[in-house]
Parts: sequence; C-alpha cells; structure tokens
Amino acid sequence: MVTPMPKFAANLSMLYQEHAFLDRFEAAAKDGFKAVEYLFPYAFDKQDIAARLKAHGLQQVLFNAPPGDWEAGERGLACLPGREEEFRAGMVKALDYAATLGCPRVHVMAGLLPAGATHESLYPTYIANLRWAAQAAAPHGIDVLIEPINTRDIPGFYLNRQDVAHAVLADVGEANLKVQMDLYHCQIVEGDLAMKIRKYLATGKVGHLQVAGVPQRHEPDLGEINHSYLFALLDELGYSDWIGCEYRPANAQPGGTSAGLGWLKAYL
Repeated sequence: MVTPMPKFAANLSMLYQEHAFLDRFEAAAKDGFKAVEYLFPYAFDKQDIAARLKAHGLQQVLFNAPPGDWEAGERGLACLPGREEEFRAGMVKALDYAATLGCPRVHVMAGLLPAGATHESLYPTYIANLRWAAQAAAPHGIDVLIEPINTRDIPGFYLNRQDVAHAVLADVGEANLKVQMDLYHCQIVEGDLAMKIRKYLATGKVGHLQVAGVPQRHEPDLGEINHSYLFALLDELGYSDWIGCEYRPANAQPGGTSAGLGWLKAYL
C-alpha cells in the first residue's frame, strides 16, 4: 500500500521576496511546488492571478478575506462589533476571488481585542460573523477557516488556542467552518504538537496546516520542532492534503528561498 504524503504549498507572501508578487508563481513552480497560498490577492486583478496559476500548473489552496486596514495595524474584523457590514462586504469579495481562482478555502482573521473589551463581550459578534461567512461560502463549496495565532507575533489577537477554536466551530455549527492549524503558532502558545495533531485531525475539522521553524519562523528544518517526525505522523494518520510553507527564509538574499529548500526535496 502506498503511504499518503503531505503536499506542500508555497506561501507567496513570505517566500520569493526578490520577485514581484505575480512573478513568484513561476519561481515557486520552478522549485517544484504544485500549489500556492498567500495573505491577500486584492491588490491584483483576479484574472491576472488566474492566468499565472494556469501558466505554471499551480493550485490556489488558500488566501485570507480582507482584514480591515492592514497598514494601520488591523488584523481582521470578525470579532469587532460595529464592523459587520464591512466584514460581509469583504467576505463577498473574497468569495468572488476564490471562485475565479478555484480556491477551496478562505481564512477569516479574528481581529485584535479592542482596549477595554473582553473576549466574552466580543464572542456573540464573532460567532454571528463566522456563521454568516460560512453560510455565504457553502453554496460555492468553499470552507471558511479560523486560525489561532500567537500573541508574540500579533499581540492582542483574539483567537490563540486550538481548543478555543474548536469550541467556536461547535458554537457556530456550520459544517464548512474549520480550523487552520499553524504548527508554528501552536508550538509557541501550547506545544505538545504530536498529540494535538492526533486529537484534532481525528475530528475532521482541521481544514489546513501550516509550518515554520520555531522560534525565528525560518525553514522547518531550523529550530526546535522536529518537523520530519511530524510529517511522518501525518503520513501515519493519512493526511494527504496541503501544508502551507508560511515562513521567512533564513537567507533573505535573492535566491535564498530556493537555497533553503533542502528540507523539502524528499517530499516533492
């Protein structure tokens, strides 16, 4: 029997920084990637992105819904009362892009905890927005993802833990709402990665995985996590979907992304 093997998607927001964004698709394909993800596509025409995907034989596996004013420091709208109309308009735009790009997943960032607010006070807004987003995405066959993010990288981020994220899924109650399990964030906040992978993959509610080395967010073969062990565990558990390579190459010079891909060769 052939053992399933995880498939790796290049995160074009972090990798291949020496290239203009639209040229990163070709660079990723030349290095053997078959899929890509990134933070946001909205600065570019969706047809131009679709043309790059087609030209280089790439699948689009993930991007984020609009996060509010990113340049001003906003990191999502889903938990913010009073921003529901903007949240919904952003989700409609994301689904439009996803349809053109053939993308089956959209990540909805939770947002930052406003000064003076509590998690409990924002929870009804968060649940209602996620339910609306999941219901809007369902007719298109698109999953909506939520991601626990560590508060070292994004201080004050609303969602930080895997158990809380899965409790949110239960409270929303929509089948296409799933968790984006970034092992980098999970290691920083919680650790015990192998047991968490076993626990949460078994639920069928992990919609995407991402990796990076800890603590510096470089290549997965750098730092404190034994990724080869975890990839073997994913094989054992039958996970054969995409894993996003959302890391900053340790060598930031031109060509540094490609030079740092030695860890990936066995999986391509």
